[in-house]
Amino acid sequence: MVVGAAVIALAATLGAASPAAEMPGKSAAPLYSASLQVPDTATAASVDSAGDSDIRSRIDSVGGLSIAGQPLHGALLRQFYWTHNFQPVWPSRPAQANALLGAVLRAGEHGLDPELFHAALLRNPAALPPIERELLLSDAFLAYADALARGAIPIEVRIEDEDLTPEPIDVAAALDNAINSPDPAKAVEALAPNSPAYIAMRRALQNYQSNASDSAGTRIGADDPRGRHRSSPAPSNEARLRQIVANLERLRWLPRNLPANRVWVNVASAQLVFYRADQPVFTTRVVVGQPDWQTPELQTSIEALLYNPPWNVPPSIASKEILPKLGQDPGYLSRHHMVIRNNGSIQQLPGMGTALGQLKFEMPNRFDVYLHDTPMKNLFSQDNRRRSHGCVRVQNPRELAAALIQEPVDAINRGIALGYTNRRNLPAPIPVFLVYQTAIAEANGTIAFHADVYGRDAEVWQRLNPARQAPVAQQHEPASQRRG
Repeated sequence: MVVGAAVIALAATLGAASPAAEMPGKSAAPLYSASLQVPDTATAASVDSAGDSDIRSRIDSVGGLSIAGQPLHGALLRQFYWTHNFQPVWPSRPAQANALLGAVLRAGEHGLDPELFHAALLRNPAALPPIERELLLSDAFLAYADALARGAIPIEVRIEDEDLTPEPIDVAAALDNAINSPDPAKAVEALAPNSPAYIAMRRALQNYQSNASDSAGTRIGADDPRGRHRSSPAPSNEARLRQIVANLERLRWLPRNLPANRVWVNVASAQLVFYRADQPVFTTRVVVGQPDWQTPELQTSIEALLYNPPWNVPPSIASKEILPKLGQDPGYLSRHHMVIRNNGSIQQLPGMGTALGQLKFEMPNRFDVYLHDTPMKNLFSQDNRRRSHGCVRVQNPRELAAALIQEPVDAINRGIALGYTNRRNLPAPIPVFLVYQTAIAEANGTIAFHADVYGRDAEVWQRLNPARQAPVAQQHEPASQRRG
């Protein structure tokens, strides 16, 4: 086997190297930390001169660190080797290196291309000078751990609308913990999600990789009018496989322990579910952003209900949709109960016809999107519910509000009946997640697929497989405007 041959070769090359020097008394930092504390030059200089080595010189090289044309993660390597006094780590740990290498070469089990972690170079380690072999192994292990813990496309390199992220993690400390554990590969694998959804998606991936879609228990999703079981032909199998890979990555962007009480909006299926004590207690349809005004992926909290809310028209909507109409229709604002405020902004006054309906769910976020009522009830009966400017319109907002405050719907009706704008704080903020899951593991083990209308699956796939570009028909430019 390729993996076995690579491990044997690695053992031979590591065995010929010199033992590593350790820093006595140095323990690994806690796995989860507020931020990654990378030692600066001054801190590193304070390390005992015995720790100075070619490793330090290579990591601190001007212009970035790369080996055989492949860039390395300088910050992670600096953090990792700082705890090891900038001395070689793997020559004295061939068993750990072998175990971790085997895990990296099996990255495909998580929908990750091993080539993201220098697999081609690591399959022939004897061809590398010792210092490069050392750094390449460390970089592969660190990058793989980081990909499992935060996603192979971490938040700092994603498009703006992909804003979900799990808890912060000290990847260098996580690798040290793995090295010191009885089973290093298992310790690194534990950084990946362990949720039923992730496990089911990995199982589906394995079945699709084996071209056994029938045994994967998949079905056509809500976007397919046939809505019945069927086996997929080979082209469809490849497309479904790519969807699964993209959605495995999205699951890695989520917190490892989801809040037991949460509002979950899947933009791809245009559906909202409210969970209490991890059980779904309320489900409703929603209307989400058009492809040109996409709803972002984010996590925030619903803090309050706003009865009879006014609508502060976003500047982008005002300039592109409302102001151009005023020249031809001077009465447009008054007919739509809109006024121009002193600061020049446009506001639609509260009332039956306002765009936000009679109820808004206050959920602060940098995108200025939120859940709200709507007078356009007819949209909820349509299959295509991608009709908003980015905000989420709720089919049954009063029922959702009542579920959030755990009171009868009459309590919501009384707040609205006051006729003026008033606010009702929730007893405690309720986390809300806006996600974009085009492949969903359902409770019975099936995988439901939904159309990738925003083209984000193609973007994620290309980032995960940079050497394999998607066909032109599957390539999408990210939309540049959101909200509303």
